[in-house]
Amino acid sequence: MQLNPQAPFNWRHDCRFELLIDGTEFFPRILQYIEQAQTNIDIELYLTESGKAATQIMTALAVAAERGVAVRCLFDANGSAGLNTEDRHELRRSGIDLRFYNPISVFRGSRNLYRDHRKVLLFDQRIACTGGLGFTDEFCVAEDSSEAGKPAQTPWHDQMLVVEGDIVADWQSLFEQSWQLASKPQRRLLDSPPQKHAMIKLPAASAGLGRVAFSASRNNRDLLASLISRIRHAKSRVWLATPYFVPPRSLRRALTNAARHGIDVRLQVCGNATDLPSVRYAGQIYYAELLRAGVRVFEYQPRFLHLKTVLVDDWVSLGSCNFDHWTLHWNLEANQNALDPSLTSAVQRSFEHDFQQSRELTLKIWFWGRVKKLADLFLSVY
Repeated sequence: MQLNPQAPFNWRHDCRFELLIDGTEFFPRILQYIEQAQTNIDIELYLTESGKAATQIMTALAVAAERGVAVRCLFDANGSAGLNTEDRHELRRSGIDLRFYNPISVFRGSRNLYRDHRKVLLFDQRIACTGGLGFTDEFCVAEDSSEAGKPAQTPWHDQMLVVEGDIVADWQSLFEQSWQLASKPQRRLLDSPPQKHAMIKLPAASAGLGRVAFSASRNNRDLLASLISRIRHAKSRVWLATPYFVPPRSLRRALTNAARHGIDVRLQVCGNATDLPSVRYAGQIYYAELLRAGVRVFEYQPRFLHLKTVLVDDWVSLGSCNFDHWTLHWNLEANQNALDPSLTSAVQRSFEHDFQQSRELTLKIWFWGRVKKLADLFLSVY
């Protein structure tokens, strides 16, 4: 089992994928997988918070553990700060092996910034799930609609990808690495020197083709290297959805160069609905450069868009990575890369649906939006 934080995974040829959109689809499926598990359940998440969703998950996991399923939960120590003490005790009382990644300590200084941002759910070592999800009510609990006939929606718009086939062993390997290094990751993994990442050759698209791509903070750039390479070789489109667009220079350059060469480059970001307004505002600094180059920028309007999805020609990358400065320097991340025609079609339909519910920015709209924001900040101070 691979435990080398530098070694990339190879392409697998027997993958099966299913794209689920929003917690109204993927949360019931998670509960179903927990109920059906027979031997093992392994969960690695960043956001976990006490509430209705967490209670349902905990109850289902407790029942699974009672019938003999080995359950391991790895939550990031910072991202799970909202999981109260009673819920933590309840998980352990139920026989669940619970660990927290890189516990916060005043003695660790900047090493406290290293976080596990991966989202990996594994069932019986035969089903893997990834995406931008977390165990919080924002992801999983639908709100009642005020409009008659309109279906209830979760406050956060997200996706979960269900993966089956031999590639689940790669996801399991990645989980084992995080599990072993959870308490003191910086001593054995995160402080290792950065290395130039070897590129994995891209095969021709075919049904069932997939590869696990991951990053281990600054010392592994598999995710970014894969994305930049794909954008540079794009022939028709580059569509990227992210809630936190504060990209490294290499990514901005790749996007603008692709747009200048006639590629259909689109950036899908959150609108006013966001959990981090300051990050959204900071990311807008780059919009002028992108718009002038021909990149189309769409702000999603209905809810908070939390997707981490890329579509370059037929190539899909979907998982936990936001491809921002902070993520690439400090976080553990993981995405499912794929060249599967059925998945490509599903992701394309999802993008097209979201574009229709978005406001497309122009340079004029962007400029006056910045002016209004600065004016509001000035008036709030004075």
